[in-house]
Amino acid sequence: MKALLQRVVSGSVTVDGVVAGEIAHGLVVLLGVGRGDTEEDAEYLAQRVAGLRVFPREDLEFDLSVQDVCGAVLVVSQFTLMADTRKGRRPGFSDAAPPDLARPLYEHFVQVLRAQGVEVATGVFQQHMHVRIVNDGPVTVLLESRKR
Repeated sequence: MKALLQRVVSGSVTVDGVVAGEIAHGLVVLLGVGRGDTEEDAEYLAQRVAGLRVFPREDLEFDLSVQDVCGAVLVVSQFTLMADTRKGRRPGFSDAAPPDLARPLYEHFVQVLRAQGVEVATGVFQQHMHVRIVNDGPVTVLLESRKR
């Protein structure tokens, strides 16, 4: 499982012109679920996202977590994070979990984040979405559950 985090001033997701999820200060997390990922992977990444210190305090650029700053997290499903680009010019997605396996893990990730006390908004799983991100920094960090 992969989570691409972006520290943001704001973020939103629209589907068919309707806002599905929106946050102010916090993190936008693009979440990719791979074949073989488990609830343990989702729990590990959710806990890392909640506690990762990517917000500034005084003279330290990376000292506070999203929990510390009372920020929110916008979680967007992103199977393209699992792309294999080693051959040819078109990415392959055979490493991405099929939707019937990915959706429960995506939802479990969101539930674990909420259980950590984090305000969470989401996109709409398996829908074409427009994601607006006002990146702060910019700060972008990739977390992978298999690289612990």
